[in-house]
Amino acid sequence: MTVGSGTVSFQTVRETNLGVVLRTVRELAPCSRSAVASATGLNKTTVSSLVADLMARGLVLETGETSRKRVGRPGVLLALDDSSVAAVGLEVNVDYLSVVAVDLLRDELVSRHVPFDARSAGPEECARRIADTLRETVEAPELSGRAVVGAGVAVPGLIDAPAGTVTHAPNLGWRDVPLRDRVVGLLRGSGVVDVPVQVDNDANLAVAAEYRVGSFAGTPDMAYVTGEVGIGAGILAGGELLRGAGGFAGEVGHLALAPDGPQCACGRRGCLEALAGIGAIVRGAVPDRVPDRALSGSDVAGLVAVAVERAASGDGVAVGALERAGTWLGRGLATLVNVTNPSVVVLGGYFVPMGPWLLPNCREEIGANVFAPGAGGCRIELSALGLSAAARGGAAAMIHALDGGLLPLPAPRSARGTVVPGEM
Repeated sequence: MTVGSGTVSFQTVRETNLGVVLRTVRELAPCSRSAVASATGLNKTTVSSLVADLMARGLVLETGETSRKRVGRPGVLLALDDSSVAAVGLEVNVDYLSVVAVDLLRDELVSRHVPFDARSAGPEECARRIADTLRETVEAPELSGRAVVGAGVAVPGLIDAPAGTVTHAPNLGWRDVPLRDRVVGLLRGSGVVDVPVQVDNDANLAVAAEYRVGSFAGTPDMAYVTGEVGIGAGILAGGELLRGAGGFAGEVGHLALAPDGPQCACGRRGCLEALAGIGAIVRGAVPDRVPDRALSGSDVAGLVAVAVERAASGDGVAVGALERAGTWLGRGLATLVNVTNPSVVVLGGYFVPMGPWLLPNCREEIGANVFAPGAGGCRIELSALGLSAAARGGAAAMIHALDGGLLPLPAPRSARGTVVPGEM
């Protein structure tokens, strides 16, 4: 039987069912095979076979405990095996590169954040840096003995996720960059085991991280707003990512708030990003420290640190700039809240250290401009995931894809050598 003929091969059905059982063990663990069968509707013989397969692949283990909550022979309890696989997430942004690796339980194995002037480097050098970082992470001692199931790459811009192409990233100066293909090609050229690679928008992956491991984990209606040179939003509605028809939803940074305002990187004037993005904030907060040229990636972190230091000391110029940015941010986010009615909007990135000065005016403007009483129940909070949120989300997304049967499962441990799981 072949795919496309109206039928599905036995192997495809089995791979789907392996994902179903893996996901069910994650949700119910510790649990018996009988509990998995009841939850999935699969018969016990099929579940036993699938569990044996998952155990051979190092994804599920027996805890050594038994369940005595039923009549008859007690069932041996199952849980996820956190020792056999890893997933990697990377984020390339204007001024840094982050990488995070997690295990099957989404617990952190590796976390690194390095300055990197991605805008000056250009897409080719960025692809090489991503591939090198991924290779170094796969070969890191912390991942020794683990099969890497995939890598999620976060980029600030419009992303054609199925194709792995960066359609337009104005703050990086990129257009129509086939990033996934280039990274995969570079990995193959370096002799590294093939790793499935996925590319997505940084805000989309950051909100996924908040939903799975952040301070507001499990909140089904949530937005995450990046606090970088660019401003974007990842939006969850009912626990599902809101992508839109072309996958480009969430570009709140290009809401036009002041038609005669400053020019934005997108070419228009008065966008939220031009009024409350980090570049705009530091130009207003520390004008004596901003170079008389376009900000490079290497400028941003240092200028943010100076702006926060001056605001904390009571410097009127710095405080005024941050408070004005909070006002514009609140006006822009009020539109987001009116349209999507999230329970919480999480501010991330460099907005976090600036939060004490941004939040009061931001919350006030949202209260004044959201139509629903009490801002529709929406809170504005700061992320606890720092600058690694999108990278953490990239890794978590790969684990989620594994659970959903969307990634090749790792080979059985006894057969592992050079494993080539294929591409997404």
